[in-house]
Amino acid sequence: MKLTALLAGILAATGISLAAPADADDYDTQFMQQIHTFGIYGPQDYDAWLAKIACDRLGKGVDANAYQSATFLQRNLPRGTTQAQSFQFLGAAIGHYCPELAPRLQEVGVQHG
Repeated sequence: MKLTALLAGILAATGISLAAPADADDYDTQFMQQIHTFGIYGPQDYDAWLAKIACDRLGKGVDANAYQSATFLQRNLPRGTTQAQSFQFLGAAIGHYCPELAPRLQEVGVQHG
């Protein structure tokens, strides 16, 4: 139940970020601003790269679902990152870099709800 509510919040939050900014640097900056609201901090280049890798892994099936993708992220984000934060990071990554994968987040809510 908690995971389903978390995913609903993530989907609502990422809906705001689907507008394309002027250039890639602005796009990465907007992504960083969003993950900072979740208490996730790190170098912009690394976090943007990690977000794009997560999109690639999820899109190509390396991670079979969003739960596996969030686990990958949690292992690559700073120590102490919670599961909720890793899902928030994934939601922001999908919203900014691969919005076509948004239904993959909804699948987790169905599987674990």
